[in-house]
Amino acid sequence: MSTIEQNPVRTTPAPTGGRAPSGAMRTAWAIVAKREILAKIFDKSFLVGTVLTVAVIAGFMVVSAFMEDRTKTYDLVASGADVSFARTLASEVTAVDDKVIVDVRSADSAQAARALVLDDDADVWLHKVGDDWTLTAATEVPDGLQAAASTVVRQSTIATNAQSAGTSVAAIEKGATLKASILKGNADKQGFAKVMGFVLAFLFYMASLTFGMQLAGSVVEEKASRIVEIIATKIPVRQLLIGKILGNTALAVGQMVVYTGIGLIGLSFTQYKSYLPSVSAGIVWFLVFFLLGFLVIACAWAVAGALASRTEDLQQTAMPLTMLMMAMWFAVFLAKGAVLTVLSFVPPFSAILMPIRILDGSAAWWEPVVALLLLIALAGVIVRGAERLYRRSLLQTSGKLSIKQAWSAPE
Repeated sequence: MSTIEQNPVRTTPAPTGGRAPSGAMRTAWAIVAKREILAKIFDKSFLVGTVLTVAVIAGFMVVSAFMEDRTKTYDLVASGADVSFARTLASEVTAVDDKVIVDVRSADSAQAARALVLDDDADVWLHKVGDDWTLTAATEVPDGLQAAASTVVRQSTIATNAQSAGTSVAAIEKGATLKASILKGNADKQGFAKVMGFVLAFLFYMASLTFGMQLAGSVVEEKASRIVEIIATKIPVRQLLIGKILGNTALAVGQMVVYTGIGLIGLSFTQYKSYLPSVSAGIVWFLVFFLLGFLVIACAWAVAGALASRTEDLQQTAMPLTMLMMAMWFAVFLAKGAVLTVLSFVPPFSAILMPIRILDGSAAWWEPVVALLLLIALAGVIVRGAERLYRRSLLQTSGKLSIKQAWSAPE
């Protein structure tokens, strides 16, 4: 007997069809996710959209920094005895607002001064109407000039009146100042945090709609072309769903990190740079809530695509989800007080509202933890329900399905 006959080589038959080996099926989601990511990052419209958004954010920051540092010079004209006070105003207005400079021009008469303004040879005309000083412009008195000049006029007039009355400015103004204060935090910082919260909420809203519609469109396209039937013979439908959701989530989170990073770098060149350390924790919380919130939304978008049999059906199957997204966005502006507090714990509203409360300092340390746990619980329920609906409706091509029909459809 030959050596070959005594020690036969054992071989495993290569699969000739059907599904991949069980080990490969358990990691098939990674292949699907990789395909989703590569398809997007090499898509021209996706790249152009991302670059344009980055350019808009960076441009806005550059313009904001430029406007903050820009000094504006105004030509002010006066006539007669008003010229003396106009020069006093010009010398003191910069102390009120260092971004405002006033150049004084003298006119022969009030009519001449008025004519200079009408001909755009001067920005404003300073003159008296009765006992009050008045700034007159051709169409609109600049806000910055009016605010600074009003302060100077008030201070100068009070000083003159105090001297005439034989007293001091401090004595006249004693007890006449109304100050504003808040019990929690800093007012300017809270205003900055509120604006940042609105911006981050808008980015969440746009990312959920953009990537969600792309995900649903991809699902219905594969279903309508019957390609999904071929894919389903190779990998479990559950793995296909996981891969699609994780791939799009990775893209959305990556894009969000880029956007927030560009925004924070830009803010470091503005007057708000001192607030960045205090809001950094809120931004980290936002990214965590964004990740889980987008996972929940992505599952729902995948189901919306699976319920449709044609692209034309997608608008109807996605309508409830679109309405939910709009409700979340309107809650950012309309929810106040106790309503805002309650909704910040209710998923998926918490994905947007709780980061806003964290940023403005109105949330205690434990509140985002509780909201996050509730969002995780909802994510678990949604994922399981979405997996069932997706699996049972994906291969149904007879027409648009309702959620009830998909839930009870055979495997």
